[in-house]
Amino acid sequence: MIKFVIDSGCDISQEEAEKLDITVLPFEVRFGEEEFLDGVNLSHKRFYERLIESDELPKTSLISSYRFKECFEEVEKDGNEIICICISSKLSGTYSEAVKAAKEFENISVIDSLSACIGERLLLELGIKLAKENKTAKEIVDTLNIEKKKIKLLALLGTLKYLKKGGRISSVAAFTGEMLSLKPVISIVDGEVKLAGKALGSKKGNNLLMQLIEKCGGIDFEKPFCTGYSGTDDGVLNKYIEDSKHIWEGNTNFIPKYEIGTTIGTHIGPGAIGVCFFAK
Repeated sequence: MIKFVIDSGCDISQEEAEKLDITVLPFEVRFGEEEFLDGVNLSHKRFYERLIESDELPKTSLISSYRFKECFEEVEKDGNEIICICISSKLSGTYSEAVKAAKEFENISVIDSLSACIGERLLLELGIKLAKENKTAKEIVDTLNIEKKKIKLLALLGTLKYLKKGGRISSVAAFTGEMLSLKPVISIVDGEVKLAGKALGSKKGNNLLMQLIEKCGGIDFEKPFCTGYSGTDDGVLNKYIEDSKHIWEGNTNFIPKYEIGTTIGTHIGPGAIGVCFFAK
């Protein structure tokens, strides 16, 4: 049987992992001297509460080869083949640790998703779909390595505060941007976070997000797609979905919505919304 292992950069809860029959290996998250396991004893809701309260950004440790080895031994023991999907190797050293651990086994393939959060999730969802179609592990891995290049993850930020805290932009740029209600749109391109554009105000930001979706070639509704939000409230995302209903109408009756967790949430803060899909 084919089993999937994925790191918690995908933002899938342990409860959902049980339903999907997959294994989610949690990152370690540290606020000051306090350490937590992402999604185990630190929920997304509590994470954002701590993020808002904290003066400094939390730190996330990569998942060691030892922890991957322990996990692989447990999942493999019934003779299962394993496909392990990892957060982009350009955002974390976790992929290389998984590769190192997998060398001690025969039936384990490791995939660099070149993405994170809901992008990593979509690659997993496609893998699960292919497994249900009775594809072999090799066929699934080969397909995912091709399809991952078509994943588009676009996010409209609600604040520049956390980019400033993380040293991604200067204090002056953040202050000016907040004063002008500047709304940047970021994307993950070739595994790295890039600025895709910026607009003045939420309405123009929403319009820019829609334009960028079209620029990417539009959403392939035959494959997994979803929306996401950071923080504890999905109100901003619901407003965006309503404003962009021309994208969804006639293509889908259900729009998946997921919380963006610690890995990307640390850098974008609460109030962001995102759309993730395979481009046509």
